[in-house]
Amino acid sequence: MILDLTRSTIAQCFIQLIFLLPLSTYVLLSLLHVLICPKREVKRVADLTDDENVELWRIAHKLGRQLESYHNATSLTFCIQDGPQAGQSVPHVHIHILPRKNGDFENNDDIYDLINEKEKELKRKLAVDLERKDRSLDEMAQEADAYRKFVL
Repeated sequence: MILDLTRSTIAQCFIQLIFLLPLSTYVLLSLLHVLICPKREVKRVADLTDDENVELWRIAHKLGRQLESYHNATSLTFCIQDGPQAGQSVPHVHIHILPRKNGDFENNDDIYDLINEKEKELKRKLAVDLERKDRSLDEMAQEADAYRKFVL
């Protein structure tokens, strides 16, 4: 379960826990790909409380705007796969945010293939991958500090 990851386990996984936000949300990071999740394990968007839904999108809105500026992007892709038939491979609601630039994909909709692949990787990589070269905790902390400033 995502919420049970310790700091050392997170450092060895495909994703890193960036920061816990004061209310009901946390943020995960992969290279140029951010996930925003409710702290409570929620399988479907319809199962979110009103407060969780508002908080999730408040953070997505604020973080997205800052990520676009930080990465000199010109657009953003926000994506939720709500249920297995929608491509959700991890049964925990999350919003993908991907900064976009002109020409980043030959076919603009190829972004969704990338999201689907990242979903599969996320599911596979929640177990520790010993072959992956970790970034140092200092490197991850510096990155987390930069992103934390965007929403606090």
